[in-house]
Amino acid sequence: MTQRKFKGTWLALALVFVLVLAACGNKEEKNAESSAPASATSSASSEPSESASSVDALKGKKIALVMRFNTGTFSAQYVDGVKKQVEKFGGQVTVLASENDLAKMSANLDSAVNQKFDGILIDHGDAAALTNGLNKAKEAGIPIVAFDSGLQSFEGITNLAQNDQQLAEFTLEKLAEEAGGKGNIVKVWVAGFPPMESRQISYKAFTQKYPDIKEIAAFGDASNPQLDTQNKLEAVLKQYPNKGDITAVWAAWDEFAKGAANAIKQAGRDEIKVYGIDLSDEDLKMIQDPTSPWVASAAVDPTSIGTVQVRFLYQKLNGDTTEPVVQLEPVFVHRDALPKDKVITTAELSQYVEGWGSSDLGNTDYLKELEASVGAK
Repeated sequence: MTQRKFKGTWLALALVFVLVLAACGNKEEKNAESSAPASATSSASSEPSESASSVDALKGKKIALVMRFNTGTFSAQYVDGVKKQVEKFGGQVTVLASENDLAKMSANLDSAVNQKFDGILIDHGDAAALTNGLNKAKEAGIPIVAFDSGLQSFEGITNLAQNDQQLAEFTLEKLAEEAGGKGNIVKVWVAGFPPMESRQISYKAFTQKYPDIKEIAAFGDASNPQLDTQNKLEAVLKQYPNKGDITAVWAAWDEFAKGAANAIKQAGRDEIKVYGIDLSDEDLKMIQDPTSPWVASAAVDPTSIGTVQVRFLYQKLNGDTTEPVVQLEPVFVHRDALPKDKVITTAELSQYVEGWGSSDLGNTDYLKELEASVGAK
């Protein structure tokens, strides 16, 4: 009996010992499991995310804007769009204007490469004049986005362009409609610029489509476009002094349209209408004026052009592959669509003309994050 009690007691003690060991083992495993995630979480939170690192790398960039010319309010609003968007991305812009001198523009591009800007924007460039500089930029690894420059043959460059043939078609078709398909017109246009050459394609098609609309004079100079146009059109008006001799003027650039409108208004020839291309605040004010001969224009918002161009450059700075050609679609603006009781600016134009205004073209999630990050400081 005593021996059985002793054996029973020993077995009970052994069982308790085993249970204690098992409990301790489970506790250590749980402690280990609970401590492992905490350690991993701490490590992950202490390192910046890939997205945040990418955004930070885009801040503080130095951008060069190499321009063939910087004339008129359209160019001023375009430059404003470039500057504001670069600033929103935390960068700085240096404008290198060339006064319509291609040799100077080539030197400005070389200078931008030599100064090691992070990125280069080109406005109204010329392929032949800029070839050496473009090759130097490529060798230096400096990304380039060009506007209205016709640089499609250069690999790696994104070319931003307005739909220039459509710009011309919009205005020429309205001219033909309001002229009743006949009349005498003056063309103000200049060769040597990719957008002008594209607009000329539509003009040639227009003359074939409307054989009863005759061109009686054609001229244009980009060096001092507004004053030159005014002076030359004044001479044409004297050559054709009678009302009905000239039906309309088609101007392939807003600087030409302003000069033409001034000449016609001063001559008191209010029967002649002007149809232009491009649009700025100054242009819009003239079109709204019921005494002005300038009645319509086709355009892309110049501020928006600058904004979109910067976005594509920053995509390149981020290492993205961008399209070789990005086309901006224009809108047509006629006096009849505008308010008659007040003067508006291009910032308000979208209320009256569908399709005008800011564009989200070229924007990405990380660029929005970059802009928000810079704006938060």
